[in-house]
Amino acid sequence: MDLDAYVSERRGEWNRLEVLARRRKLSPDEADELVLLYQRAATHLSVVRSHSPDPILLASLSQLVIAGRAAVTGGRTFSWQPVLRFFTSSFPAQLYQARRWWLTVMVVNVLLLWALMWYLSANPDVISLFGSGQDLRRYAEQDFAGYYSEFRAQNFAASVWTHNALIAAQCLASGVLILPVLYILGQNLFGLGMAGGVMIYTGHADTFFGLILPHGMLELTCIFVGAGVGLRIGWAWIAPGPHRTRGRALAERARAGMLVALGLAGTLGVAGLLEAYVTPSGLPTGVRIGIGAVVWLAFLAYALGVGGAAHRRGETGDLAPEHTVTPVPTA
Repeated sequence: MDLDAYVSERRGEWNRLEVLARRRKLSPDEADELVLLYQRAATHLSVVRSHSPDPILLASLSQLVIAGRAAVTGGRTFSWQPVLRFFTSSFPAQLYQARRWWLTVMVVNVLLLWALMWYLSANPDVISLFGSGQDLRRYAEQDFAGYYSEFRAQNFAASVWTHNALIAAQCLASGVLILPVLYILGQNLFGLGMAGGVMIYTGHADTFFGLILPHGMLELTCIFVGAGVGLRIGWAWIAPGPHRTRGRALAERARAGMLVALGLAGTLGVAGLLEAYVTPSGLPTGVRIGIGAVVWLAFLAYALGVGGAAHRRGETGDLAPEHTVTPVPTA
């Protein structure tokens, strides 16, 4: 094939397609012409790609086809409706459907945490393996409380938000392998249990719970949600259920997990604000814990109440129809 002659013969059609693709308003005849020229240009691109190694020609024609496709399919205008649907239906419905997983993770971890703190506080010889008596006293009397006021509130909020979001994301992303999720939970459990054990042993239990509970109830629940949903993803390929292949089950659970990840990013942002502005504030301890408890209970009501209602309406938490791929006319 004479490529130069081929390109020269069709250059007029490409120029006309470029003109029509740039217009904001088209007459009915021009719209029909646009669709026809786009279809033909897509065919031309396929032919040129199979006969020409010229990257400049291929890039130019590819760009023209993309512009033509955008003009044919039309651009989507921004709407708050998908955002509203996500927070009122998709996200809470997925939290509700995965409730057995993350509630189980939460209960087991809280029980293990209490047991670890009690064991460490009752066995000073074990605690001494991690530091001298002077180091432990300095940690209990200065370092633990100082952590929450070391940085400016806005910087601290951003730091803990990204840190906790990363932990939740790691639980979700590694859930397919299951063991990494258990490792992350173990690390988190040991760190918090060690801190609590030291604070209780040194007589600063009131300081520990007064600083942990205002933000920790919501923050830890988000981590448990991420871990539970991650384990649910991993279980999908072990036990996919009837009438589903392992690949399909894993894809469905992973897609749902991405919805949860998006929702948790916002929820962990709230936890970060609590940790930066409420936990180190001068408010009485009871008030600070009360604020954290109200926010935590509101999240549980949202996940189980709003999520349950969305589930009963038939909401699956899967992608909405408007988020699916729009068919593109081809030659």
